[in-house]
Amino acid sequence: MNKQNLPEDPIIRELVQHARAAQISRRALLGGAFGGAIALSLAACAPGEQALVAAEDISDSDPTVNWANWPLYLDEDDAGNHPTLDAFTAATGIAAKYLVDVDDNNSYFAKVKDQLALGQDIGADTVCLTEWMVSRWIRRGWTQEFNLENIPNHANLVETLLNPDFDPGRKSSLPWQGGFAGLVYNSDLVTEPVVSVADLWREDLQGRVVVLSEMRDTLGVMMSSQGVDITKFTADEFYNALDEVEARVTDGYIRNIKGNSYSEDLVSEDALAGIVWSGDITVLNLEAGYEKWKFVLPDSGGTFWNDTFMVPIGSPRKTNAEKLINWYYDPAIAAQVAAWVNYVTPVNGAYEEAIKIDPALAENQLIFPNADTLSQVSIFRSLSDAEENEFQAAFQGVLLG
Repeated sequence: MNKQNLPEDPIIRELVQHARAAQISRRALLGGAFGGAIALSLAACAPGEQALVAAEDISDSDPTVNWANWPLYLDEDDAGNHPTLDAFTAATGIAAKYLVDVDDNNSYFAKVKDQLALGQDIGADTVCLTEWMVSRWIRRGWTQEFNLENIPNHANLVETLLNPDFDPGRKSSLPWQGGFAGLVYNSDLVTEPVVSVADLWREDLQGRVVVLSEMRDTLGVMMSSQGVDITKFTADEFYNALDEVEARVTDGYIRNIKGNSYSEDLVSEDALAGIVWSGDITVLNLEAGYEKWKFVLPDSGGTFWNDTFMVPIGSPRKTNAEKLINWYYDPAIAAQVAAWVNYVTPVNGAYEEAIKIDPALAENQLIFPNADTLSQVSIFRSLSDAEENEFQAAFQGVLLG
């Protein structure tokens, strides 16, 4: 595994440094002398006593919008343009700039958290992050509440996603895309299929496995393989799975732990198998022209997640961002995006529109999953602030070696 620098998040950095210096076990991080250090860290990350004030909305005089998102996450033509985004500009007169700024949640958070804490503009009027991170932003008062009159298409949100515990009624967040974390293997170079986590540790794959730096996905898949229900796991169950990840790094099976850039390892064939995100694999196969990489939801279970729109507290173009979100909640537009990104759309009516585009697309279980497919995945349970800091510090410790 490639060694990485200390994490940029100061709370996690401090915890990792403490753990290294004292050579304590990860399970001891919240006990003994370190309980006080973590309590201080949690106090430091709590929202300030004085609520931040949202930026003045200048959308009427500034018809632009900046959207920060992940790679391979919006329809794109051969010239590098985004047809649905260009159509938004043509329809509304709002010039949209698409920023591929997010490689993983933690690195993006580290980049913008200081500005957010001051209520400053981070250069993005809307950003799509995974919902556990969205929850953190909302708790800290770093998002603006929507004016839903500007997003009438919010009524198309599938009902099951309407009331998350971190934002009941979706006052400050709306899902962009969802997806699965599961297994992948190179069908050209791996002769025996990889259908379980145990298969990743075969001798023919030693040093050729990549896993995700998103803790919830890698540890979610690992815990599930150990028979754990990730909707209600204990700390001991988390650490048992983390111990196995650490052992597989130490014995040379896991080559890299990465964010979205893991796809580079697959394309270069430095990695032949791993724990990955479903939509990326579909896109890579489309680019290859055949099913070179096989994506598998193991019988033990994969994870399901949503990446979600927010408007940062310092954005001065909230109305423009809301109009952008509304555009992508049109079922016809949502279906066009789904046809390209191959992730799960949260928009009611997109399935019927997808049938018009490509009937086979509408039957793709990684985009429009049925009840049987959804029964194979679970959502990693919500973490308290204390758990978030403890578990992330422990996971970062494994990344750093």
